Order: sequence, then C-alpha cells, then structure tokens
Amino acid sequence: MSKPTALFIDGENISATFASQILKFAPGAFIRRAYGDVAQIRSWGDSPSIRLVHSGSGKNAGDVLLALDALELALERRAERFVIASSDGDFTHLATRLREKGMEVLGVGQEKAPKAFRESCSVFHLLKSKTTAAPARPPAVKKSASLDEKICAAIETHSKDGAGVPLAELATIMKKDHGVLIGNLPDKKWRPYFSNRPNLFALDPKGPKARVRCRPNGFSQLSAAAK
Repeated sequence: MSKPTALFIDGENISATFASQILKFAPGAFIRRAYGDVAQIRSWGDSPSIRLVHSGSGKNAGDVLLALDALELALERRAERFVIASSDGDFTHLATRLREKGMEVLGVGQEKAPKAFRESCSVFHLLKSKTTAAPARPPAVKKSASLDEKICAAIETHSKDGAGVPLAELATIMKKDHGVLIGNLPDKKWRPYFSNRPNLFALDPKGPKARVRCRPNGFSQLSAAAK
C-alpha cells in the first residue's frame, strides 16, 4: 500500500512549465498545492489538479506558509511522504525536521538547488529543462535579447543559492558585460527600474545589502507572449 503523499510547490521558485514532471513524482498525492503571490504564479492554475495558495506579496511569505502547512500535516500524521518542489535552500530545515519526525521527503528541483537542500531530502530528483531539437536558435537571437532578459541572465549567473545579486554589484556587472549605464535609461536608477517591473523582478526593501532576483514565472509569461 502506497504512503499518503502531499505535494508542496514553491510557485515563485519553480516555473509552471515543470508541472507535468513534478506531478509524476507525486502520484496519488491527496494534497497538491503551489504557494506564492497569486499575481506571480497564475500559470500554475493551468494545471487543474494543483491548487493555488495565495501567500501575499511579502518577502518569503510563500516559503513560510508552505513550511507551516507541511509541518501541520506532519503533526496530524495525515501524510507520510512529502514532495517538496523547489530549488531554494531555505527548505533545508523543513526537510530535515520532517525526516526527524519519520517522514519520507522527496525533493524536486533544478541544477541550482544547493547541496544542503538536496542532502536533507530522502531522495532528490532533478527536473529536466525542455529542449527542442529543431530549429536550433542561432547566436543572433541571443544578441537581440531584451535588456530585461540580459539582466535576468546576469542575476542567475552571479546569484548564490537563489539569494539574488546586490544592486551595486549588478550595476557593475551590467556596465562591464553589456555596456549598460542605468543613468542613460528613463528610470535613471536601478531601484525604480526594478520597482516598475514587479512581474519580472523581486526586489528587497531599501538597504545597503538589498538584492534583486528574477521571477521565473514572469519571464516564462513574457516569452509566451512574444511567440
């Protein structure tokens, strides 16, 4: 007899394009939820078997609510296998606590998932990026990428454990790698630039260590609209 299974998805960290892959790792799950700011994770609603759970727009609100619901379920002994779909190292503690309570924890995420999170799970499965054999995109397409796509690529390259990149550091990277000076753009400064694009970027509150991160779902929707 299979164990009662619950699926918890970090909707702001994992793109909905991976929905079918993730569901294969949680067959028969009686709970299937995607957490996050519903304005940013609407694409998860395209899968009728997954319930969207709105956590609000606060920083890490989705992560906190996901962890609380998972622990509550474990304490009630309603599930014995927990599938956590995320590449965020912040779920390392959740996976560890669940295993301490005798639960099986199956992690599902991308290559960027930190080692600590992978090893805290009973088993960790890597998601496979969807690729098409033809037609192959020529280098010229990369050169014509939008500024937002270039910025996101720089953030993903220099971010550690999904924490994002400090604004000051990003300014240096964009100037060095792409010759972009924010002062030459209408927004004039990076903070207003990102604040005006909340569907594409997540920005920390003001502070000397403020960081910016990409919103995967925002860019997947942007790509779909461009097709």
